[in-house]
Amino acid sequence: MIADNNFLLEAGRQTLMLELQEASQLPDRLGDDFIKAAEAIINCKGKLIVSGIGKSGHIGKKLAATFASTGTPAFFVHPAEALHGDLGMVESQDVMLFISYSGGAKELDLIIPRLEEKSVVLLAMTGKSHSPLGLAAKAVLDISVEREACPMRLAPTSSTVNTLMMGDALAMAVMQARGFNEEDFARSHPAGALGARLLNKVHHLMRRDTEVPQVSIHASIMDAMLELSRTGLGLVAVCDEQLQVKGVFTDGDLRRWLVGGGALADNVSLAMTVNGTTLNAQSRAIDAKEQLMKKKISAAPVVDDHGQLVGAINLQNFYQAGIL
Repeated sequence: MIADNNFLLEAGRQTLMLELQEASQLPDRLGDDFIKAAEAIINCKGKLIVSGIGKSGHIGKKLAATFASTGTPAFFVHPAEALHGDLGMVESQDVMLFISYSGGAKELDLIIPRLEEKSVVLLAMTGKSHSPLGLAAKAVLDISVEREACPMRLAPTSSTVNTLMMGDALAMAVMQARGFNEEDFARSHPAGALGARLLNKVHHLMRRDTEVPQVSIHASIMDAMLELSRTGLGLVAVCDEQLQVKGVFTDGDLRRWLVGGGALADNVSLAMTVNGTTLNAQSRAIDAKEQLMKKKISAAPVVDDHGQLVGAINLQNFYQAGIL
């Protein structure tokens, strides 16, 4: 049978409305058990082990990854694998978050006693608080639903949404309690866009050595012009004998000087922009880029904490590093 478009749209909307209706009840369920679960994870001296079977297991893998990337050492263990050796990875200082809507997974009959032997704190995410899982757990997170969004009321739909949302709520609460911030997150994602934005410093991206356009304060405008042409950066740092940047000579400065009737043999200090913009080598790359954008300039010399020239950078260097 080929369904018409209206049927497909209505079926999709009904699914979403049912799942949203069930999920809307979750905030009112957060109470003492949620606090106990969060505190158990925050105070955990070992790792958070997440476990579950079927759809719960798929959600559990995602939640373990979320915890791991937000400051809580965590990994997922499949219950069947746990019973065939992986329980050896679980130690007394660990916390286990077991996800099972029914709370009666057969694997729990063997897992729960082993956890009790090791004094491992057990947290439950279940729809049946009086199940074997719920009764054995230190804290129970209620993910129960009145009905699944599946028209046959069989396929886990509303319940998996509740599981995901409850897990995210727990992870975000723990993350904020730890004071986990953007830079901490970036360290867990060094290859991502956020990592590029927050971890890179100016000295990681800047041009160095012979790629840095510079002339002495005693140089002529002709010298500065040749240095402009050599490096193609659009500016030249004008420095004294101690490499202190005294000014910046740009393509615009050159044009203005020549249009005004100036000579190429004149000293560069007459045409340069005195105390032009410089960037600190230790500053965050994203902040440096914003500084250039705000001042509507495309490049700047880079100095160290003592004001000495150590490099140069332009907007293209930021873009190449993924800082957009």
